[in-house]
Amino acid sequence: MSTTTHIDNAGHGTHGHDDHHDDGPASHSTFKGYMTGFVLAVILTAIPFWLVMAKVFDKPNTTALVILAFAVVQIVVHMVYFLHMDAKSEGGWNMLALIFTIVVVVITLAGSLWVMYHMNTNMMPSMHDMKNMP
Repeated sequence: MSTTTHIDNAGHGTHGHDDHHDDGPASHSTFKGYMTGFVLAVILTAIPFWLVMAKVFDKPNTTALVILAFAVVQIVVHMVYFLHMDAKSEGGWNMLALIFTIVVVVITLAGSLWVMYHMNTNMMPSMHDMKNMP
């Protein structure tokens, strides 16, 4: 590393230090970290598969909610172990981008479900009406 002084476009002097952000030890994972993430991902995939194949729950809605919970946990595992995202990475901008993405996805999904429900309720003829058709 050189200790020469460089002048940037704004006229500020720097002393030869690279402008790399040190995000701490969590930003650079090891083989052990990747293997931990991989094992967790496999487990979080195998358990829902077993829940469906063994028909553990009587109600399909319960099964769907449990699988949804496992999916959320798996998303967090992928973000932490493979994408190296946390509240401190990139000065918090990664977390802000993630929150914005989640808000947009929730609005899109909720709006789509709301529109489809109301279209189905208001536009589809009822079974009683179908019997009277020619």
